[in-house]
Amino acid sequence: MDYLFSPQQNEHVCVQVESSPVWEIILGITGYTHRNMRHTFDLDEQWTTKQEDIPNSLIERLTHIEKTNFWYGLLMVQNELSATSVQDFSNQLVQIPTNKLYEILLPYHSREKDIARVTIAHTNNQPSLFHDYAKNFHNHLFLEEYIHHLARYSHEELRHLFISVVDEWFNWIRTQEEWEKWTHALSLEEKRQRLVDQMSTVEEVKRITRGIHYQPEPSIWTIKLIPHVSYRPWILEQRTHDTKLFFYPLHEEYLLEHGTPSMQLIRGHKALGDELRLKLLYHLVQGSHSLQELSTHFHISKTTLHHQLSLLKAAKFIHVEKGIYSANPAEITHFSSRLSQYLGEEE
Repeated sequence: MDYLFSPQQNEHVCVQVESSPVWEIILGITGYTHRNMRHTFDLDEQWTTKQEDIPNSLIERLTHIEKTNFWYGLLMVQNELSATSVQDFSNQLVQIPTNKLYEILLPYHSREKDIARVTIAHTNNQPSLFHDYAKNFHNHLFLEEYIHHLARYSHEELRHLFISVVDEWFNWIRTQEEWEKWTHALSLEEKRQRLVDQMSTVEEVKRITRGIHYQPEPSIWTIKLIPHVSYRPWILEQRTHDTKLFFYPLHEEYLLEHGTPSMQLIRGHKALGDELRLKLLYHLVQGSHSLQELSTHFHISKTTLHHQLSLLKAAKFIHVEKGIYSANPAEITHFSSRLSQYLGEEE
C-alpha cells in the first residue's frame, strides 16, 4: 500500500528564561507571606530585622495576601502580563477584561475540568460556581481556600489589592541597598541564558536551573524559567493550562564578594548546629522514614519535627518524596569539601 505523505512542521515546547523587577517583587511578597516556611528563607533575618521600617499600610496588605493566598494570583497575573516594570504591571492589569482576569486567576486542574474553569471565569458573578470548582482541590495545600476567597472579592477589589501591594512592596524594597545588585544580577542571568536549545528541553531545564529534573507533560507548550533572589533557597513550581513555571534560585556566584561564605555553607552549619537535627540526620542516613515514624522514634510532635526537618531540607542534607524523608549523602559529602574550599580561599 502506498502512502501520500505531506510533511507538516513539528511543534516543540518552548523553553525561555524570563526575569524582571516585577517577578522579584512578587516573589518577595510570596516569600514574606509564607509564614510556615519563612524561617528557612535566606532573607528571613533581613525581613524580620527591618520589619519596623515597613509601612503599616503595606503590612496590612501583606496580611491580606497571606490570609487569602493571593500571592498565587499575583504569580498567575505576572505570568500572563510579563510586565517589565511596576507601572507596566499596573497599566496592563487595569486593561484586562474581567472574564479574562478570572480565567488567569482560576487555577488549572485538568483537561477534563478546564471547560468548567473557563465557563466560571466568563460567568464570574456566581460565587456558588467558584465554591463548586474549589472542591476539585480538596486535598491541595492552599488552592481550595484560595478559590473560595476569589469568590468573595470583586474584580475591582482584586485589581486594587494587586496593584497596591506590588507598588508598596517595590517602594519599600528598592530602599534596601541590595536591590540594585539583585536586579542587575537577575538581568545578567537572563542575558546569559538567552540561547536555549529548544530541541533538548529536559537537558536545558536541568542545565539552566542547575538541577531541576523536568518530566514532559501533555498540554505544556511553554516552560518559563524564572531566576530569583527573594525566594532562595527554594524552587517554586506552578503551572497553567499550557505553561510550566519554575522559579529557581539565582546562583550565589552573582551575589558573593570575595571572602563571603555562601548561604549554602551558612545553612549547612545552621542545620548541623543542633543536637536534635544531628540525631535526625544520623537516623535518616541509616534509612528512610515517614514523619510519623520519626515522631514515634523521637517522641516529638510532628509540628516540631517538621520545623527541624525543613532546616535540614533547606540545607539539602535530606529530601522528601511522597512523604518519605531520606538523607542526601552526596550533599553531606560536598558540604565538607565546600567548607574546606572556603577556608582554603581565606588563607
